[in-house]
Amino acid sequence: MFTGIIKAVGTIRIIENRDSDQRFSIDTGILDMSDVAVGDSICVNGVCLTVVMLQHRGFITDISIETLACTTFEKLHQGDQVNLEKSLKLDDRLSGHIVIGHVDGVGKVTGLHEAARSVQYDIEVPDRLKKYICKKGSVCVDGVSLTINDVAGIKFTVNIIPHTLEETIFSSYREGTPVNIEVDIIARYLEGLMQT
Repeated sequence: MFTGIIKAVGTIRIIENRDSDQRFSIDTGILDMSDVAVGDSICVNGVCLTVVMLQHRGFITDISIETLACTTFEKLHQGDQVNLEKSLKLDDRLSGHIVIGHVDGVGKVTGLHEAARSVQYDIEVPDRLKKYICKKGSVCVDGVSLTINDVAGIKFTVNIIPHTLEETIFSSYREGTPVNIEVDIIARYLEGLMQT
């Protein structure tokens, strides 16, 4: 479990093809890895990944066929930057919202607009996810917990403040950039309860 509050920006060192899946080596930058062990989970661009090996200032993780098919990972390259967050401890503050790290679909940035000192991003989601997106609700975009400002059909808008622009990979996004989307877990569970 995660909070959607990014703790560091990392860099993909190496991508190895292994049969039909991949193995990533990730440089974790300023992220403190002193309390991380093999088997722990780290959220990378909104995807919960398992540490299979620790390295100096980094870790190695395996990316399954399923993850490649359901996320933006198949589009990542060596040298690309990624958002990082270690898993939540029970005594941590929940500053964002409950994030599981299970991506619901891949969205796309469709517009960027200056909004005072912030940047407004328009993001389009797959049609099947629009029912989970509501004004002033929560959404996770590439691992970042965000409040939805407005909704129009399959598009929603978020404002990214200067701090978030500096501490995440949002500043690298352009029109057409694909992003991992995780809808609010509460909305998913409510739907399941109502269907039952």
